Amino acid sequence: MDTGRLPEVIDIGKGAAKRLAAFCAARANSASGAAPPRLVADANTWKAAGEEALAELRGAGLASRATVFDEPYLAADARSILRLLLDDDPRERLYVAVGSGTITDIVRFACHRTGRGFVSLATAPSVDAYSSIVAPLVVDGGKRTVPAAAPVAVFADTEVLARAPRPMIAAGFGDMLCKFTAVADWRLGSLLWGEPFDEAIARRSVAAARSCADAAPAIGAASPEGVVALMRALVESGLCMAEAGHSRPASGAEHQYSHFWELRLLREGRPPVLHGLKVAIGTLEAARLWDGVRGLSKSQAAERLGRAAPPRREAEEALIREAFGDAAEEAIACQERFLSMGTAERESLMAAIIDGWDGILALAASVPGLAETRRLLALAGCPTDARELGLGQLEIALGMRSAHSIRDRFTVKKLALMIGLD
Repeated sequence: MDTGRLPEVIDIGKGAAKRLAAFCAARANSASGAAPPRLVADANTWKAAGEEALAELRGAGLASRATVFDEPYLAADARSILRLLLDDDPRERLYVAVGSGTITDIVRFACHRTGRGFVSLATAPSVDAYSSIVAPLVVDGGKRTVPAAAPVAVFADTEVLARAPRPMIAAGFGDMLCKFTAVADWRLGSLLWGEPFDEAIARRSVAAARSCADAAPAIGAASPEGVVALMRALVESGLCMAEAGHSRPASGAEHQYSHFWELRLLREGRPPVLHGLKVAIGTLEAARLWDGVRGLSKSQAAERLGRAAPPRREAEEALIREAFGDAAEEAIACQERFLSMGTAERESLMAAIIDGWDGILALAASVPGLAETRRLLALAGCPTDARELGLGQLEIALGMRSAHSIRDRFTVKKLALMIGLD
């Protein structure tokens, strides 16, 4: 089975569970010997939509069973993936992922490794992972984004989406507004770091973010129109990642802050914070850095580059170890290209920054300023202060300083380090 293709169906509307069951029944009838679909949910998504979906599947003549995780803080990690596989058998079948980010990532990774397909039944407009082809997994205390399967179809019941907890709706908005900074970082990485880039996909990602920014009051009110606009934008963002073959259209420096804090909370056994709410705070920091870039002329940037001391590997590794603890070695390995730059490589990068400064200023101008970003997040009900997430001052500071080490990408954070922006 081809598990990397784009969804055949994207269905957002009332009564989605019934149409999902009909879709699964049609596929089962066309696949000789296929086992009934297996539904996967957690305790909350089972109540929100899983129980109804299982009844619809059985009503359509499918003897489906369910795996329902009951962990209070479910993570997309080896333990949960193994639990799903142990519940199953080797027969060909579809999975039905009922939930949002974590459930979808568990299922999409299992499908990628077993060559199966899955159908996504979204329960909240909280993440853009529904139609993605990568899964951010927790591996040995670190966060690793790995290839995974796209769903064969995405279904979402608008009534279920509107009933989602308000923080989850706000999280979806945070995960969409960040596309302004993410795409600016993607363009920057292409300009300075040779990262792969696609202009058409970049424009689509920004357009999806703009549609959410325009609908911020309706999204904050959880109106049907606002929730549908948000869900469509989230699916579009996932499609952008699927077509690009990586997460850059949707994930820049702001996601690195989110991943850093997520891993810290996991390591310490603390309650998780919704991904998009952490991304919202990361987006504010990225917008602040882009504001700083916007305020520099080419000559000022050149002067700063000339004054900035090259990073010392020992000192940088010490900072990473302080921030990442047991996961430090993986972060250090991610930063090998940056940490091992020789004099000639560094001078070449500095020259590229100055030569491309007019283009970099254009990127900065494409990002909503810090004040506007804060206003939009507040309209949609997102936090605008990291302390609202339950984070302490030290871990906030460690994230702001070292979260960029979690990925080998050239973002506004690395640019800020190069030119000495606080």
